[in-house]
Amino acid sequence: MTIIEKPADWPSDEAAALAVQDGLRGRVILDEPGPPPGSGLVTGVDVAYDDDRDLVAAAAVVLDARTLAVVEEATAVGRVSFPYVPGLLAFREIPTVLAALDRLRNGPGLVVCDGYGRAHPRRFGLAAHLGVLTGLPVIGVAKNPFTFSYEQPAAGRGASAPLVADDEEVGRALRTQEGVKPVFVSVGHRVSLDNACAHTLHLAPRYRIPETTRHADSLCRRALKEATA
Repeated sequence: MTIIEKPADWPSDEAAALAVQDGLRGRVILDEPGPPPGSGLVTGVDVAYDDDRDLVAAAAVVLDARTLAVVEEATAVGRVSFPYVPGLLAFREIPTVLAALDRLRNGPGLVVCDGYGRAHPRRFGLAAHLGVLTGLPVIGVAKNPFTFSYEQPAAGRGASAPLVADDEEVGRALRTQEGVKPVFVSVGHRVSLDNACAHTLHLAPRYRIPETTRHADSLCRRALKEATA
């Protein structure tokens, strides 16, 4: 098994990582609508950690966006490339996520991260960072709220409420299933917020979490288990 090592030029401390965020944030594209829901390919990415062994496993799972059938899967296992610092989690994951994406033969089309994009203290979470580095349309769909306030959306599927930080709408709390707690959608790169929410609803026909994330979560856990067996 090949272990992805931390890139030689990767930031090694908080100050260096913040400087990278500041340098890349201005390259985020916010004025493109992105691909229409249900068209082409869509890829979920997710990671699992074994901190005792200093390993992270990344999975990329490509779905047919119309049928939500799995088209292709890829994984990579790498060294955890940055210490745990809230707001800088992308630096722990991105080298291994990029390696998994590079192993795909298809797509990836729209990429869906289990995390944030604009809904981030510096407006540059994992989905934005990954989008800038790859040039791909990327959205973030997170399971839990982060550093913003919001009102609970109405109970029906498709109801939403703004995620607000510093009086700016940085994402939406979106109800993907009736009466189930919302997920938290934000733009990463080259996709509008309205379209990001539409994609999320299309990708979550039965469960709270999008099918992209469900598949990627399961696969990265299996990959980590195999790597540490």
